[in-house]
Amino acid sequence: MNTLSYRTVSANKDTVQKEWYIVDAENEVLGRLASRVASILRGKHKPDFTPHVDCGDHVIVINADKVKLTGDKMNQKTYVRHTGYPSGQRTETIEHLMKKKPGAVVEKAVKGMLPKNRLGSEMFRNLHVYAEDTHPHEAQQPKKLDLNSIK
Repeated sequence: MNTLSYRTVSANKDTVQKEWYIVDAENEVLGRLASRVASILRGKHKPDFTPHVDCGDHVIVINADKVKLTGDKMNQKTYVRHTGYPSGQRTETIEHLMKKKPGAVVEKAVKGMLPKNRLGSEMFRNLHVYAEDTHPHEAQQPKKLDLNSIK
């Protein structure tokens, strides 16, 4: 057997085949949903996964306003930001953010599970979150994705 015939296949921007998936977030736990969506965005489910290349797929998340949180996270968990001015630290609970912008909760959870560099920003652009069950991506013919089938 010739061992030189086995070559490591490294994906690049030209060889990656991107697909479109749709995920229904209704009655899904936020953390589990976010980790599985981040894995799809990263491309870890593909056999030709390459860590330094955006080989993930596009993911559409619908019904983001119907996502579940366990425990009392709705009132206790806070997001912290800073305005840049002295004493400009601001906090916001998930409950308040869900009323104001329901898709932002899912976006923040997924973004926190992606790499913190330019590649992570590029992968995050492949995420499309909508609070309702309608979306403008019908032309891409997204496949329905069952989150329980992903490990």
